[in-house]
Amino acid sequence: MVTVTVPTSHITTQGTPLKNARERMDVISAYRDVGTYRGAAAICGTTHKTVKRIIEAHEAGGVAVEKPPRARNFDEVADLVAKRVKDTSGRISAKRLLPAARAAGYVGSARNFRRLVADAKQQWRQGNHRGRRPGVWAPGETLIIDWGVLDGVHVFCAVLAWSRFRFIRFAADEKAATTMAMLAECFEELGGVPKVVLADRMGCLKGAVVANVVVPTPDYVRFATHYRFRPDFCEAADPESKGMVENLVGYAKVDLMVPQAPLSELGAANAAAVLWCAEVNANTHSEICAVPAERLVSERDLLAALPSLRGEFGARPTTRKVDKLSCIRFASARYSVPNKLIGRTVTVLVEDRTLRVIEPVTGEVHADHVLVAPGETSIVDDHYGGPRPDKPRRAARPRTKAEKEFLDLGPIAEAFLVGAAAAGVTKLTSEIGEILTLQAAHGTDPVLAALERAVKFSRWRAADVRSILATNGQAPVPRPAGQALVLTLPRVPTRSLDAYRIDGGDPS
Repeated sequence: MVTVTVPTSHITTQGTPLKNARERMDVISAYRDVGTYRGAAAICGTTHKTVKRIIEAHEAGGVAVEKPPRARNFDEVADLVAKRVKDTSGRISAKRLLPAARAAGYVGSARNFRRLVADAKQQWRQGNHRGRRPGVWAPGETLIIDWGVLDGVHVFCAVLAWSRFRFIRFAADEKAATTMAMLAECFEELGGVPKVVLADRMGCLKGAVVANVVVPTPDYVRFATHYRFRPDFCEAADPESKGMVENLVGYAKVDLMVPQAPLSELGAANAAAVLWCAEVNANTHSEICAVPAERLVSERDLLAALPSLRGEFGARPTTRKVDKLSCIRFASARYSVPNKLIGRTVTVLVEDRTLRVIEPVTGEVHADHVLVAPGETSIVDDHYGGPRPDKPRRAARPRTKAEKEFLDLGPIAEAFLVGAAAAGVTKLTSEIGEILTLQAAHGTDPVLAALERAVKFSRWRAADVRSILATNGQAPVPRPAGQALVLTLPRVPTRSLDAYRIDGGDPS
């Protein structure tokens, strides 16, 4: 009797057993009977390769025979690839590395070489992955900011870390003054100031770097002191700190900027950004499973209070003095402002073809104008109390005593004076003196009535006024014509003209 040891499990390189224990025992018995692989395969209904694999495993004590590694055409450059991958921290591409491998003797295909580089990168990352710890944020603690740009339009993004409240605005540049103005607007939107504002090492806020310590610019330090927050700068390749706002930049580009491209007017773009922020902040955030706008309500109690006035930092703003025409001049054009500002100095801001006149200290907006060409004028009627009259009004301004006494009679006297001047009465001064004499003789009311009649009938001499006074108010008053009188005449019998002939005969 022959005892055969059959392993209870046999796993192939593919991971699934080819034969169960009973079938393997039958194969071993058949092989011992016939002594050949093919004969045993014919008896058991399998292939000679399977029989060989089972017999070799049985003779090895039930352990599968390890096959010697097969040589590959990239083995001679494997060390070179591993070294270059290590030197570049796993960033080098197979396309860049292939010429060096060709020079080292590699003759295989580019596809096979890409597999080698991919395996080398995977092995390097397994031993060199630094691992990242997720950020843990406290309420009222950190505001993260960043800039993005697409097609020349710059987008400012900010995220309040704990509540995930997002703020987005567009600008024409990324200067320090623009960044600080965006931060000030963001603080006003949040209703308070967080303890820390975290930014990357943007050049507009970075004064210097000493021993990897960022020194902020003096303007940014004054800005932070005014709003009472601590400026902070993250490290390079620091997704734990800034990944949140970088994701927001990409989200804003894809979901806000691309659908509205091209963004020609920043005013319209910022109006769309306000609506977009209101929409996304009202939806549940997938990371915190809460609504950012609702979280901000509870976080606002932990934010520092806003200063009473918005600070001005950076380059000195453009200022203009309001002239006597209640206008300012900018770029050789005139722009109106309210009358109350005559003689005062105002600040001028230009944003996207819009000129804005604001109060230097409080930031109150006095006027908004669309930029006009040099030499033109932009007028707002409300700045002057109403629309411009159709005809200019040139009021009479008395200088002599007689002129003052005459114009004190009221609008009728002024109308008489203007009408007489228009009619070319050259001796108007003496005429006024005679009318004042008539006033002393007849009284004010009769003279006013006479002047009113004189104006009505365009009589501009003192003699005409005297003649009107002589009528003692009995001068006829012309009245407008009434309706036409329509009469219906009675019908009477008529006779022919022949009835009046003398001869009574035929005229022919």
